[in-house]
Amino acid sequence: MEIRDKKEGEVAIIEPVGRIDTNTSGEFEDKIVEVMDRGETRFVVDLKEIDYISSAGLRVFLMAAKKLKSSGGSFVLCSMSDHIKEVFDISGFTPIFTITPDQASGAEAA
Repeated sequence: MEIRDKKEGEVAIIEPVGRIDTNTSGEFEDKIVEVMDRGETRFVVDLKEIDYISSAGLRVFLMAAKKLKSSGGSFVLCSMSDHIKEVFDISGFTPIFTITPDQASGAEAA
């Protein structure tokens, strides 16, 4: 799995590529924690290049969102494909997150 990260203004942008599943969720979690450890509190995770997410991946999103919310930060998801959005809908996770159509609106919402 490739995970790109960059900073735009005050917002950390994380761009995972591929699958977030049992095999890759640890690596994804490590990246989020690494960015949090740099002091970032406003996150956008761009999911445009994610083809699959498992419950292990959903757990990482939930952990990050809870951590950031407790410290006054924000965690926004953007650019979800229809089938990834369906996973969030079915799991009941959609109302938990701020979800935007693209990175620009995600950065504004963060």
